Amino acid sequence: MTTSDLWDADAADRYDEAVADMFAPDVLTPTVDLLADLAREGRALEFAIGTGRVAIPLAERGVDVTGIELSQPMVDRVHAKRPDLPVAIGDMATTVVPGEFSLVYLVFNTIGNLRTQAEQVACFRNAARHLGPGGRFVIEVEVPSLRRLPPGQAGVPFDISDSHLGVDTYDVVTQQAISHHFTRQPDGTYRRGTHNFRYVWPSELDLMAQLAGMELEGRYAGWSREPFTADSESHVSVWRRHGEPSPQSVQTLRT
Repeated sequence: MTTSDLWDADAADRYDEAVADMFAPDVLTPTVDLLADLAREGRALEFAIGTGRVAIPLAERGVDVTGIELSQPMVDRVHAKRPDLPVAIGDMATTVVPGEFSLVYLVFNTIGNLRTQAEQVACFRNAARHLGPGGRFVIEVEVPSLRRLPPGQAGVPFDISDSHLGVDTYDVVTQQAISHHFTRQPDGTYRRGTHNFRYVWPSELDLMAQLAGMELEGRYAGWSREPFTADSESHVSVWRRHGEPSPQSVQTLRT
């Protein structure tokens, strides 16, 4: 077991509603487009598949998708939507599924769920373990918001609305952080929830990739391949496993 928070049945039941904006076509379509392009005609493996927000539409595009997920209630939600989508129960740092993949991906800041550097390194190595030569590992994650953290202040708000207040607090020594969520309920009260994570810098991720035998192929500010700049608040990074792709993959790339 890793240090990840474990989503229980109540959290799984509320998850899709809580992140409803992530299902919007202008968010989800570019995500699926880029992943489908990177997968080509190969298989794709999603680490921390959640409730299938990305995996299901990717499978509907004809990609052979498998998932790994720590939370059984989250997997139950996946299978309520698409019973035939294979998902292994386990953590993304050590769980191994059969076969070779042309794409492994990890979206929506989930690399931070692994709360030690060693576990994050292990996640990269596990991705490389599943990839064929020339295969790609994709991560979507926020750039740490420390530029907005004044000296002496521990928290940075990331969402302020009538229905939700979100604040991230940071320990800049350990790179440990907590997302605090205050969500308005129908009766006017607020439900408080927390999520623990380890923030990680783009350059740190590149070093993890090198340790796993991968190299950076591209880094974008979003799924539509927008340029990544010093002002980008998140990034989609693509690392390629060393080695030549199989003859079948070469033929796919040529066509």
